[in-house]
Amino acid sequence: MRLIECVRLRVMDIDFGYSQIVIYQGKGKKDRIAPLPDKLVDSLKVHLEKVRQLHDKDLAEGYGEVFLPGALAKKYPNAAKQWRWQYAFPSGKLSIDPETGITRRHHLHESTVRKALSNAVRNAGIVKRVTTHTLRHSFATHLLSDGYDIRTVQELLGHADVSTTMIYTHVLNRGGRGVRSPLDEVTMRDD
Repeated sequence: MRLIECVRLRVMDIDFGYSQIVIYQGKGKKDRIAPLPDKLVDSLKVHLEKVRQLHDKDLAEGYGEVFLPGALAKKYPNAAKQWRWQYAFPSGKLSIDPETGITRRHHLHESTVRKALSNAVRNAGIVKRVTTHTLRHSFATHLLSDGYDIRTVQELLGHADVSTTMIYTHVLNRGGRGVRSPLDEVTMRDD
């Protein structure tokens, strides 16, 4: 998913039962589903428990309200304080909404994630340029190299046009004009 889609996730968007993440109003105002990796389930549940404690603390202090999109705040006046609507990745501090004057906890800022990734890349000794979008590219190229069809990848990435997704097919073209040496297929034996 895109970085902004990730930081805007609500608690209710993470579906542990179906191992999926629902992305509402992504780029192009489209909804789509992304897989929830099994390897992240336990750590994500621990994270959400900490977020729940933070939300409970905010409620106890008279806050705990989150921004609701569109007319949802008017339609469901109590929803802004409900757990399900809270951001899965909230900011570490409360802020005042400039339009309403309401003090609330917004989602994590994208720059926080970018800085954390930059530090991780540096600490890992990776010399190639890596951005959050690199992870999205990596996801797509791994799907294609694992044999998933281009339409499935298009749907998962949320591309309106398959030609946008086609840029990832370069991974299918290995070096040597895409030809695999027959020597790689031969099992060596002692003679």
